[in-house]
Amino acid sequence: MPKTVYRIYVIELHKRVFTENARFRAANPQFNGVLECLYVGMTSKKPKVRFEQHKTGYRNSKGHNLSSNIVRKYGSYLRPSLYNHIDPITSRNEALKAEAALALELRRKRYAVWYN
Repeated sequence: MPKTVYRIYVIELHKRVFTENARFRAANPQFNGVLECLYVGMTSKKPKVRFEQHKTGYRNSKGHNLSSNIVRKYGSYLRPSLYNHIDPITSRNEALKAEAALALELRRKRYAVWYN
C-alpha cells in the first residue's frame, strides 16, 4: 500500500475576516492591513479538492465536520505561489510542523494568517 503523502496549501481569505472575527484578529496583532489574510493547512488530498471541502462544509462518513469555518465563510481561492515550493511530505507530524512553520513565516512577512 502506498504511503500517505501530505501537502501544505494556502488559501486567501476575504479581508472582512480581520474585522469580523475577534479570534483571527487577536492571532494577528502584526497585521497592518496592507497584505492579504490567509489560511494555511495540510492535506492528504490535492489542495483544490481540500479547498472545495472547506467551502462546502464537508463531513466525513462519521459525520465529523472537516472544514474550517473561517475558510467556508471567508475563503476566496488557493494561493499556489505561496506553497508550491514545499515538497510533499510523507509524515503527518512533519506536515503539521511544516504547516506551522509556513504560517509563522507568512506572519513574519506581515500577512494575517490562520492555521490549526
